[in-house]
Amino acid sequence: MAKPLQRKYRRRWAHLAAAVVLATTTPAVGQILPRSGLPLPSVDLPNLSRTDLPDTRALTGRAEELAGRTLQRARNLRIEALLRDHSRIVEADDHGAPVVRGQVLALAPSADALAKLQAAGFAIEDRPGLDGLDIGLIVLRPPAGLSARAAVRRASELDPQGRYDFNHLYLEAGGPSSEPPAARAAGGVRVGLIDGGVDPRHPALRSVRIEQRGFAPGGVKPRAHGLAVAALLAGQQDRFRGAAPGADLYVADVYGATPAGGSAAAIAQALGWMAKARVGVVNVSLVGPPNLALEAAVHALVGRGHLIVAAVGNDGPAARPLFPAAYPGVIAVTAVDGRRRLLPEAGRPPRIDFAAPGADMAAPATGGGFVGVRGTSFAAPIVAGALARDLPSPDPAAAARATARLAQAAEDLGPKGPDRLYGKGLVGFSMVVRPAEVAAKGMLTQP
Repeated sequence: MAKPLQRKYRRRWAHLAAAVVLATTTPAVGQILPRSGLPLPSVDLPNLSRTDLPDTRALTGRAEELAGRTLQRARNLRIEALLRDHSRIVEADDHGAPVVRGQVLALAPSADALAKLQAAGFAIEDRPGLDGLDIGLIVLRPPAGLSARAAVRRASELDPQGRYDFNHLYLEAGGPSSEPPAARAAGGVRVGLIDGGVDPRHPALRSVRIEQRGFAPGGVKPRAHGLAVAALLAGQQDRFRGAAPGADLYVADVYGATPAGGSAAAIAQALGWMAKARVGVVNVSLVGPPNLALEAAVHALVGRGHLIVAAVGNDGPAARPLFPAAYPGVIAVTAVDGRRRLLPEAGRPPRIDFAAPGADMAAPATGGGFVGVRGTSFAAPIVAGALARDLPSPDPAAAARATARLAQAAEDLGPKGPDRLYGKGLVGFSMVVRPAEVAAKGMLTQP
């Protein structure tokens, strides 16, 4: 009877371990189970050794793998809907990522190459102003009937030494005490935001001077995501305080009123504006594939002493690295919940710089109330605001010092010292306002 009994309890241990994994890898709202009122039985487990028990690490790994697949599927469904519903202006690249239909980005093409392209039927559609970055970017319209995929290949064939890419679309990516200094009035502090539009009349932004520009068709269009991120950067309302309350906010709306918003060209233009305005720290809570034009703009901005803070995305631990967070020099931010646990949906790129709260917290909502927020989108502005207090304008040496000071103040999580899960540590945990504290209604997330 011993062996059948061992198998019986081994199965029970497996079920128990699976329940533990689910409890530690799902949102807090799914962790509360009703009491049954029945006492737990007392059971003897004869002849069971540690080798008879399941390896819960393997179960955890399997659960994370399944969660990652689900999250990636959610993003894929969102992209499929975008491609299906707006096929007139959006199409897919070679890997299925959404791009602006009928556009090719040419990065500083020579005069001879441009003449050759025009002779082959390409036309210059736009010359986005990237004066602040000294980058020559041209948007080309391919010959009629040529898809973006075929057009990029054709341009590269005509000019093998040139750099051509799609105009990719980037989706919103729905931190004695070791905390950074307490949030304070940020007189003289300036911080940039590349996202959707922001309603400057919102109560959370009354004390914030906002300069806002649109870089997508349709001009500036306020969005709930842009408002939440802006408030976490610089807002204040009732008990809520952003990371740098009262800071001057430079908002670049790269979405506008078009389904083809969030393009690489629009983001590059927005970065150029931040360079001309000499904004020291720029928050980018957007994610997408690598892109030559975006990479060049990021490299130029970082080289001038700006800090770009970006969310790692919410596609799960098995997802490929997302950009711009994965570019060298960008401050990559992951997110934790109210118990300092890494969000299971947070991406796991090779490099993480900081962690910050991204769940079990509230942010201002459209209409003046509050909403619960979840995702790495909402962790990035907490880090960006903390850095902006030490870097109001670009300066390479000052940028390095600001990053080092924040790392010194961050709460060390995981293995001692910097690690691949939490980076240099947790920033801004003490500034979180819980949803119940402000009667938050609903939940704002990003797939």
